[in-house]
Amino acid sequence: MKFIKYFVVFTLVFASCKSKKNLMSGSMVVEKMSAKKVARKHIASNFDKKSIDAKLKASFNNGKLKQSISVSLKMKKDEVIWLKGTKFITVFKAKITPTSVKFYSPYAKNYFDGDFSMLKKLLGTDINFNQLQNLLLGQSVMNVKQEKQNITIENNSYVLSPESQSLLFDIFFAVNPSHFKLDKQSIVNAQKNQRLDVFYPSYKLIDNAVFPSKIQIKAKQPGKFTNIDFTVKSVVFNTELNTSFSMPKGYKQIKL
Repeated sequence: MKFIKYFVVFTLVFASCKSKKNLMSGSMVVEKMSAKKVARKHIASNFDKKSIDAKLKASFNNGKLKQSISVSLKMKKDEVIWLKGTKFITVFKAKITPTSVKFYSPYAKNYFDGDFSMLKKLLGTDINFNQLQNLLLGQSVMNVKQEKQNITIENNSYVLSPESQSLLFDIFFAVNPSHFKLDKQSIVNAQKNQRLDVFYPSYKLIDNAVFPSKIQIKAKQPGKFTNIDFTVKSVVFNTELNTSFSMPKGYKQIKL
């Protein structure tokens, strides 16, 4: 009897792991589904770990500056996003909380201490802490269950968009039919000729969590663009993190 009991448990665990791995295969074909159900499944796929400690490769290109650096990312969910960029030496450090954005560069000897206006200038759209966090986790930057959504099927993804789009911009979310994280999200301001596209080409199953292994951010405004690509080299969850941050003295303040 014990053998049968353990065999059943083992079989259920194995089947669960196998089904999770199948989610990452990317071979699932979209089947017709209501917008409400897709939205519900996307919300249910939300990242549920308490912390992230990751090593990334980041490539940056805005037409004037093009470079690749190594980035350490530490995140305490809903509390803080801590970043450190290095290329032989420390290029920058940043600490982002729900109320502030702090940044300094030992390389350029400058700093910024303020609000999310810096990220707005970089990405070309208003963004808050929760939206930035979701952007990094493959989740929609707005709650797709708060408003009724239209749904279409494009490129083997469920594309959700609010029935009543904002007066300022249109927003679209392409949801993967396998794991219901995002394949892409877009914020478009046609009047100002601005758009922000975030692509998620691939995910990994790590510690039973579906996590983006690549993120591509493309921001366009009249006369300028910013492309940022992230590739995850390693990541661990639910560890103790040191996110201490102290602004150096003698640096020049960046004014927006």
